[in-house]
Amino acid sequence: MDIKQFVFDKAIEARKGARSLAKASSEQKNTVLLKMAEALRENSKKLISENKKDIEFATNKGLSRAMIDRLTLNEKRVTEMADGLVEVAQLPDPVGEITKMRQRPNKMSVGRMRVPIGLIGIIYEARPNVTADATSLCLKSGNAVILRGGSEAINSNRAIVNILRKVANAEGIHEGAITFIDIPDREAVLEMLKLEGIIDLIIPRGGEGLIRAVTENSRIPVLKHYKGVCHVFVDKDADLLMAEDICFNAKVQRPGTCNSMETMLVDKAIAGKFLPRMIKRFEKAGVKIKGCKKTLSFCPRVADAKDEDFYSEYLDLTLNVKVVTDMDNAMDHIAKYGSAHSDAIVTENYNKAMRFLKEVDSSAVLVNASTRLNDGHQFGLGAEIGISTDKIHARGPMGLEELTCTKFIVFGSGQLRE
Repeated sequence: MDIKQFVFDKAIEARKGARSLAKASSEQKNTVLLKMAEALRENSKKLISENKKDIEFATNKGLSRAMIDRLTLNEKRVTEMADGLVEVAQLPDPVGEITKMRQRPNKMSVGRMRVPIGLIGIIYEARPNVTADATSLCLKSGNAVILRGGSEAINSNRAIVNILRKVANAEGIHEGAITFIDIPDREAVLEMLKLEGIIDLIIPRGGEGLIRAVTENSRIPVLKHYKGVCHVFVDKDADLLMAEDICFNAKVQRPGTCNSMETMLVDKAIAGKFLPRMIKRFEKAGVKIKGCKKTLSFCPRVADAKDEDFYSEYLDLTLNVKVVTDMDNAMDHIAKYGSAHSDAIVTENYNKAMRFLKEVDSSAVLVNASTRLNDGHQFGLGAEIGISTDKIHARGPMGLEELTCTKFIVFGSGQLRE
């Protein structure tokens, strides 16, 4: 197979889909999404059966427990995929929205109209739900999508795409609007990244290695986050029972996600009271604790944390714990070791909460809430296509609006430039 020609042909077909989809009405797009959701539910057993092939491959390959968790489909997750499509269908369509209309001294009216980006390439690992999430958000925002999932999920992704394309075709959507690169060769990714002028935007989803490789090789703009080194700071003015629940949820609820807590920071004023009980609860849940020297003085049985550990995204049941002198010390730690993803404070002190919100430079900053909530679904965006830690175009969970751009529009009555 000539991989370069294969990818080029797929992209050209997807580009045709983008032009066609940009003309689709909100009603047509919503109908397609609802029928796609219904089709996923009806085919859940088939999807799970195909997914088992991928699980077996991943297990034999020795992939981590966290990776296999992200890869796994079950009835609940298929239902969640379908529900995500329904939620996106119910969201307002951003395409065609006109904003900031103003009249110039010559009576010319100038404004901005929200329009699709065009053709979006999604390069991702493991999670088959990304296939449905990305398709739904791109379709609703008027963008065609060209999907390239990892080899470990090829059977699951192919099955999902086939179901979605079948519905789209039946409803008059150009088949190129949902395009899947169904070959595992790494060369296919490299060829995608060269298609400047055909693909308008690349969004990688996966580990730091994948995202760096995409960024280094792409001729196309990339929206990205390298990793999620997320923190929860327990302030001396915190409700400690609330803090315990928030920290436990942030680490244990689903540790293989980019918004799970990797380091817990604890104010020294309450460390002696908070840490022994909190660490005992973590250990009971199977969490391996790495602590600073002050943490070890309260809980001598935990492992000694090295400086490099605080840069780590474990994506597993491993947690760093550091005792800090105060909130400023906590924010300094976040600035040095964090990845600008998700950081939280637990406090009853309003002024501290507002300072933390203002001064911590991350894509989402939370007060008295788990970092696991930094998510498009939880934020009311419907499904999300990823969480960006970039500062240009989009930051944080990327929903429908983040998959559009604006163009200037002008209403005149014969105005000429003097």
